[in-house]
Amino acid sequence: MTDIERLRHSTAHVLATAILKLWPEAQFAAGPPVENGFYYDVDLPHRISPEDFEKIEAEMKKEIKANHPFERVEVSRKEALEMGKKGRLAALSDRNHPSKFKIDIIENIPEGETISLYRNGDFVDLCAGPHVMRTGNIGAFKLTSVASAYYKGDEKNPQLQRIYGTAFKNRTQLDEYFAMLEEAKKRDHRKLGKELEIYVIDDDVGPGLPMWLPRGGAIIDELEKLARETEFAAGYQRVRTPHIARESLYRKSGHLPYYAESMFPPMEMKWEPGEVAQLETIEKNIESRRDRVADMQKQLATIEANPRTEDILRRAKELRGEIAAHEIEDEKLSGDVERVIGRQRYYLKAMNCPHHHKLFAAVPRSYRDLPLRLAEYGTCYRYEQSGELFGLMRVRSMQMNDAHIYMTPEQFETEFNAVNELYLNYFKLFGIEKYLMRFSTHDPAKLGQKFVDEPELWKKTEEMTRNVLKNSGINYVEVPNEAAFYGPKIDVQAWSVIGREFSIATNQVDFAQPRRLNLVYKDRDNTEKTPLCIHRAPLGTHERFIGFLIEHYAGNFPLWLSPEQVRILTIGDDAKLIDYSMSILKELRAHQVRAEIDKSTDQINGKIQRAEQMKVHTMFVIGKRDMEAKAVSVRVHGKGNLGAKPRADAIAEILQSIRERRAS
Repeated sequence: MTDIERLRHSTAHVLATAILKLWPEAQFAAGPPVENGFYYDVDLPHRISPEDFEKIEAEMKKEIKANHPFERVEVSRKEALEMGKKGRLAALSDRNHPSKFKIDIIENIPEGETISLYRNGDFVDLCAGPHVMRTGNIGAFKLTSVASAYYKGDEKNPQLQRIYGTAFKNRTQLDEYFAMLEEAKKRDHRKLGKELEIYVIDDDVGPGLPMWLPRGGAIIDELEKLARETEFAAGYQRVRTPHIARESLYRKSGHLPYYAESMFPPMEMKWEPGEVAQLETIEKNIESRRDRVADMQKQLATIEANPRTEDILRRAKELRGEIAAHEIEDEKLSGDVERVIGRQRYYLKAMNCPHHHKLFAAVPRSYRDLPLRLAEYGTCYRYEQSGELFGLMRVRSMQMNDAHIYMTPEQFETEFNAVNELYLNYFKLFGIEKYLMRFSTHDPAKLGQKFVDEPELWKKTEEMTRNVLKNSGINYVEVPNEAAFYGPKIDVQAWSVIGREFSIATNQVDFAQPRRLNLVYKDRDNTEKTPLCIHRAPLGTHERFIGFLIEHYAGNFPLWLSPEQVRILTIGDDAKLIDYSMSILKELRAHQVRAEIDKSTDQINGKIQRAEQMKVHTMFVIGKRDMEAKAVSVRVHGKGNLGAKPRADAIAEILQSIRERRAS
């Protein structure tokens, strides 16, 4: 736990103390630190509202001023349960009703694990810690909101009130945080996405399914052009794959059953007569074999009931062997049934990798072909829970800057470093100065459940990845138990210019899928080897990355990325002036510049205001004098009037800025 998390965790205990001073009957569940703050879940007849925050905060300040020490005490399971039954846990004293949520938590603590309590003043809570030394060490804090939450996140459990707050070391940091939140509201991609006509989510189409308006489509075109150029220079080859696949593919790849909850339900196709007959034959075979097994089991039971001679024991052994053989064959036949059914079920693809693996397998491969880099902006569909959907950040349809690199183990370090360099170059282009790589590893205790059961390969690939990160000097942290099911992964965290953190991209190492799908290449010694695979998506998905860029730039995109790069604003409606302006528009559009013209009869100030509201990057204001001088008056959003420039120079500067992808 970091220092700031320790501070916020301690503040959650002070919050609970204050609530109990006001409402002694309150029952508490969990109160952890979370991103940007903390919360405590409380069961209370009184419905807490923001109007209550002032008096709760006043009680919290009294507890902080008292400067009580946080004291840790280890207790036995029996002692903890006895205190819970007396209502003493998450309480100021014994009570007439038990601490029901704390008792449930204790009962779910594994045998042999240490159980600890923390005390501050009269408040005692079941808690693993850690905490700051004293309540007086808590700096500036503020309660922020209240929401409903089911106990343990299960809708079958009681619904509790979740009180959120945040805390910092001092008032300055707290004020800076809330100033950032205010700025974040102005930059909210959902707000700007609507105002700037970038995307729309329509209820008839469905939640989490964004549709891109022309201005959003323009941004997508630029990002895809950037990716194509960058990847072509790095030796990638572009491919295309369908949006659906048979269930059998995802079973072979291992995504089913591991990933089933994140996939849309399958589509059942109409059965062909031959396939129905095949299934019926297999099922009859299974039924016949099971009848024979039942007969053998009766024989075995009869034999075992009789006196045991050597012949009887020998026959019993033979029957057991035959029964075991039939059961093994039954399992194979059941697998055949699943495969036949799996060929009739289709899923919307939630990931591109199985399709790319099939493309690798489509052609005989040699070590001379490696590394092979296959890239695609592939559309994927994931069934995010409705409560988790959020603008462009959590969606059900996404277009991913995906690629898969197939390589020998000796090529891994070079390829992995090249991918990291790709990330760093993109960060520089988009002005991302603060970033962090989250290196996610597996949990050995969950092999065969959450992670592929290959302990040695996990150890090897995690060590390889760790060494490359260390040698490259990239800023990273290691996070256990968050790897992909098939190998270690790196999630890229980036901070916008106002300090908001976003998860924008991923980079994964895969040792499992190539083996499951029998991907091989001929090595120098003419033996078949299985390649390693890197999954990488440095620009993430269009949805999440554009959501990030909207907030990062506050909608003020650099010229090359701006949905509307140039708008021509005419002063007056003289025919010659309009002809001159249209000739400039035609020249710009001939160079693929996204240019428009406002030749309405409105006053020029009104035209400028409309262009500024839509955050058009550059405006060419053209009046009679500009026309006579073969010039334009240049105005840039956020910078104002830059004065008159010769027409040719102004256009050349626009083209050069776009070509170089300048930052402003």
